[in-house]
Parts: sequence; structure tokens; C-alpha cells
Amino acid sequence: MSKLIKGSLWIVLALGAAGAAAWWLAPKKISAEARYATAALERGAITQTVSANGTLNPVTLVSIGSQVSGIVKKLHADFNDHVKAGQVLLELDPALIEAQVWQSDASVASANASLELAQANEARMRSLYAQEYVSKQELDQTVQALKAAQAQLAVAQAQAARDRTNLGYTVIRSPVSGVVVSRDVDIGQTVAASFQTPTLFKIAQDLSHMQIDTSYAEADVGNIRVGQQATFRVDAFPNRTFHGEVRQVRLNPTTQQNVVTYDVVVSVDNPEQVLMPGMTAYVNILIAQRKDVLMVPNAALRFRPSDAGARQDKARSNGDKPAGERGPRGEHGKDKGDAMPMGTVYVLENGQPKPVRIPVGITDNRMTEVSGGELKEGDTVIVEDRQPPEKKGGGAGMRLF
Repeated sequence: MSKLIKGSLWIVLALGAAGAAAWWLAPKKISAEARYATAALERGAITQTVSANGTLNPVTLVSIGSQVSGIVKKLHADFNDHVKAGQVLLELDPALIEAQVWQSDASVASANASLELAQANEARMRSLYAQEYVSKQELDQTVQALKAAQAQLAVAQAQAARDRTNLGYTVIRSPVSGVVVSRDVDIGQTVAASFQTPTLFKIAQDLSHMQIDTSYAEADVGNIRVGQQATFRVDAFPNRTFHGEVRQVRLNPTTQQNVVTYDVVVSVDNPEQVLMPGMTAYVNILIAQRKDVLMVPNAALRFRPSDAGARQDKARSNGDKPAGERGPRGEHGKDKGDAMPMGTVYVLENGQPKPVRIPVGITDNRMTEVSGGELKEGDTVIVEDRQPPEKKGGGAGMRLF
């Protein structure tokens, strides 16, 4: 066989191999039914909730402090103790205040003696004035001295009453019945109440009724109302769902890093007292519920064909507005009813995706309510394109030689 024939044969074989490789590597066209995953519209119930994290707290948490300074002498309550109103919790060393009481009592006795002398002088001076042995000025001075003695006695008595009250404050009693959730002092510790009242104990009045303080973003708080039902979970009981009710939406906003949130208080019954103060609660508040409504998967509302950009360009060139740009007010930009929100889904028509605009309602993040439109129960919509988009632009060509 000549060299020319052999060379030609190799060229033919190389071209055939290149063609086969190109055919094998080229994207295969598949049928529309196989390419697109679809789902049927069905009827059912939808529950829409808004979620946030919060902290479990007692409804009433009383911080107990001290109005006087002193050294802790005795402790009568500890963590988790159940206490009654008026029960002694702590005693401070009363030595310094007792000394102040004794000093005040002595001042009262001295002021009382001065008053008795002033009264005697006043009576004597009036008798002498009646006999014209003293002047009117001397009588007035004696009367003034009597009044000053009376005032000094009142000052001494007030000081003595204050010191006795402070002596009573060395015994700290519980103002409410409840459970001790915090104790911040120990025996021998000095309590300084000179500048501010120190906190000695914290008592939760009733742990069978608690509340969740949770923060909701301003985008969600507009749908929250007092009386709405809430469910929540805690890490201590991951497989258990607890129930509560919105008790208050506080008007005071909190702004952190330009994010505005509002405190929403959820009332919680805790009859078993398994929920503890400080637990993190993952709260879902029920804001809307629909039963027996037509539902569309959210995946269908998110789906867009791979050639959606080309379709929109073609619509613009024809002077039409693409379906995805018509907004929530209907095809011609006018209100349909009360400006119901609109969504776009795609159905298969002659093997091609066709956009369909539908009015939508509430959502549970998986399914969305279909409030009207031309679709009905059992109609199928596209939820996924199983064929990846074709890569644009050619790669490096195969070298034959």
C-alpha cells in the first residue's frame, strides 16, 4: 500500500473519530415532559407564621436590695427556696445602727430636758411680767426660747425614728411569695448602700405563669396582634412543642445596626414548671390560616426558564411588557380589586413553558395560596428544569493532527 493511500486512510479515520466525539459530547435534546419536573395544584390548609428567638422570663421578678450598709451576718434563704411574703431572707450586723439609735435616744432626752427648762422659764417670766417686773421684750425672748426647745425636741425625735427604721432595715424580708432565682451575697460580705441600692436577691413571684420576651423585625410586627396564638420550642425539650398567646406588642423600638425591632411579649402557662427563666425559646406566631384553599408550591413561583431573558427581549421588541414585569396590579397596571399580590408560574403548552399570572395569598414557606386566576385543582406547573443551561461560546477545538 502506498504512502499516499495510508495517509488518506488515517485522515478519514481521524475525521470519523472527531465527528463521533462531537456527536457524543453535544447536548442531547430531551422531551419537555422529561426535561421539566412538574407538580399538580392541590387543595389544603395553609398556616402562615412569623418566627423569632426570645427568652423565657418570670412575669414578675422582684429585685430585693438593702437601704442600709452593713456586713451580712445571717442568711435565711438560698437558690430555689420557696419563700412567703414577710419571711426573713438575710440579716445585717446591726451594731453600728444600734449605736446610732442609742445616740438618738440620748439626744431626745437632752432636748426634752431643755424643753422642760424653757417651759419653766416661760411660766416664771409671765408671772413677773404680770407684776411688771420684766419688760415685754424679755417675755418675748423667753417665749421664743420655749418654741426653739420644742422644735429641737421634734428634730431629735425624728432622728431617733429614722435610726430605729434603719435598724429594722438590717433584717431583709421578702415582699412577695415566690421562688428565689438569684442570691448575690454571702455571709461576711459587706453591703454598701451609700450610692445605690445593691441587689441581694431576685424572687420570681409565680413560675407557673411565665412570659417570653422576643424581638420581631418591623417587617413582621405589622401582622402581629394581641391574642394571636404562638408555639415555641426550647433546647431542653427539643421534641416538645409548647403553646402561648401574644399578650403585648410594645411600642418602644430597639435599633441595632440600622435594624429596627419591637419587643413582643408572649404569655406562657407553665403548670409543670419545667420551663426555667433564661431559656431560649424559638417562637412561631400564627398570623393567618386558610382551610380548603388551592395551593401552589413555592418552587413553582421561583422557577424561571433558562431562556427567560431571551423571551423578555422578544416581548419588548414586539412592544409588549413581559409577564414577570407587570407587577402586582394586573396585566395593564390597574388594580384588580384591592391590588392583590400577583405571582408568575409556568405551565407546559406545546412542549414549551408558558407564563401564567396568578393572584397569591398567604404562604407557609412551602406552599402558597392561589386566590384566583385561570388555574384550577389538578393543573400542573413547572417546578424545576432538569436540563442544565447550555454553555455559550465554543471551547478549544479538537486538534486533528
